[in-house]
Amino acid sequence: MTELQGTSEAVILVKASPHASKKHGETVCCAGINEKGQWVRLYPVTFRRLDEGKQFKRWDRIKFRWHRPKDDKRPESLRVDHETIEIVGELKLKEREAFLSRLEVTAINQAIAEGKTLALLRPKNPKFFIEKKPDSDIREEAEAFRACTDQGDLLAKQLVPMEPCPYAFKYSYRTDDGERTGTCQDWETDATFFKWRKSYGEASALERMRQTFGEKYPKEGMTFAMGTHSLYPDKWLINGIIRLDEIKQMSFDL
Repeated sequence: MTELQGTSEAVILVKASPHASKKHGETVCCAGINEKGQWVRLYPVTFRRLDEGKQFKRWDRIKFRWHRPKDDKRPESLRVDHETIEIVGELKLKEREAFLSRLEVTAINQAIAEGKTLALLRPKNPKFFIEKKPDSDIREEAEAFRACTDQGDLLAKQLVPMEPCPYAFKYSYRTDDGERTGTCQDWETDATFFKWRKSYGEASALERMRQTFGEKYPKEGMTFAMGTHSLYPDKWLINGIIRLDEIKQMSFDL
């Protein structure tokens, strides 16, 4: 029998870009592997309202209280009481490569056949490209983020509205079951663009994105943390990029 509520721990692998929701406000979809070695999807996490000591990152092990959602039938999905989130450790550097290798699939159909809606995929021949978002979409996102901060609890941490990223960062790639294209939802990807734009200007930032995400990462090794869309179960999104060169170098240094 499936448990309806409980307390669990998970190693975080995914922290997607913030999303503005009328129901939950500004939230972040996170995912990781629990103590049983199973994928879990954690939502809604109002990440920027967490105390600094609770703002976890990839590889952190967190403890949290959860219950099964009524409006999300995906088997890995859990509704998290974000006030109970506690960072209790971190996956050791020397353990990360083996940890990921146990999760990897080479085809989305493999994950689907196993009844999963989250997967770690090793893409073949990934090609990175950038698309400018329509101005209307950027304005709509900006207004949604403003509405989230305006309706916030007066006793909660007050936030500056998020700035929507003006670009969509995408990959086309091949798997054992065919060609795919997807937008990268990883918060770190958007954050990298904003950091470089502030330091070098927009044109240089975009060129650095192409060189880093389009040449360096594919050459040195990466995996995609994939997940289905809540409203479109057949649509798989690139929720995170995990660099294999970083893990191998760290393991070697030990």
